[in-house]
Amino acid sequence: MAESSTPPASAEELRAAILQRYESLSKRLQQIARYVLDEPNAVALETLAVLSERTGVQPSAIVRFAKSFGFDGATQMQRLFRDGLLSGNASLAYGERVREFSEAVDGKAVGDPGQVLAEFVEGNVLALQNLGKIVARDDLARAVKLIARADTVYVAGVRRSFPVAAYLAYSLQQVDKKTVFIDSVGGMSLQQVHAIAADDLLIAVSYHPYAAETVQLVDAAVERRCKVLSISDSLVSPVAKPATQVLQVREAEIRKFRSLSASMCLAQVLVIAYAFAVTPVAATKRRKK
Repeated sequence: MAESSTPPASAEELRAAILQRYESLSKRLQQIARYVLDEPNAVALETLAVLSERTGVQPSAIVRFAKSFGFDGATQMQRLFRDGLLSGNASLAYGERVREFSEAVDGKAVGDPGQVLAEFVEGNVLALQNLGKIVARDDLARAVKLIARADTVYVAGVRRSFPVAAYLAYSLQQVDKKTVFIDSVGGMSLQQVHAIAADDLLIAVSYHPYAAETVQLVDAAVERRCKVLSISDSLVSPVAKPATQVLQVREAEIRKFRSLSASMCLAQVLVIAYAFAVTPVAATKRRKK
């Protein structure tokens, strides 16, 4: 693994460097890389001992990770994220807020359905608020352009991701976008994309643990030079790394049950933004006839 002699000058530069070098990192350093990408505020604020516990590696591994990107040690790397927090006047990290919420909920006995409803509402509100912060406007705009420019949009997602994929396929069809829903019935997922081409788009939805079927579809699409829009929980997931564009979603987990509220919200945004983006084009075409 080639180490960098000059450290990144900003958190954004470090993020880009991690994404570029992720595949060359050892498995242990990949664990740290994923945590740094997913929980930058925690990296900025927590002690090395806490980061070691949460990443599941020894403190020395975190120091080694920092040095591999040109830092003198973990403290210098943390300062990079801390400076970003101070300049942006950011609030408490989402991950920390979720931990506090989970500790409060898990410490209570399950009461009446009204209590369960309140817990799920609160957890999902946190996830939705975080969604608005981690999905950049430019990334959304690029995702909508990918949908608009595609000849055919293929949509894939199985098991937990299936409802999101099904909603996307249904809604895109409702706004007259040529769409193929890869439902994988009979284990025929690869056969359902046999006609996918470079002018098409694959929207792949998958969260940890990532479905092998969806990973295979992404690889097949990339091999055919088809663009891929990935909706996933990590920028370095196996469906995100090869993608043309990634939209990251961090869902709520309440009493060990993971929600889909943020993902469904993002799916609605993509479809509605696409519908409004193509309306002026359609209107212009009608006027020219």
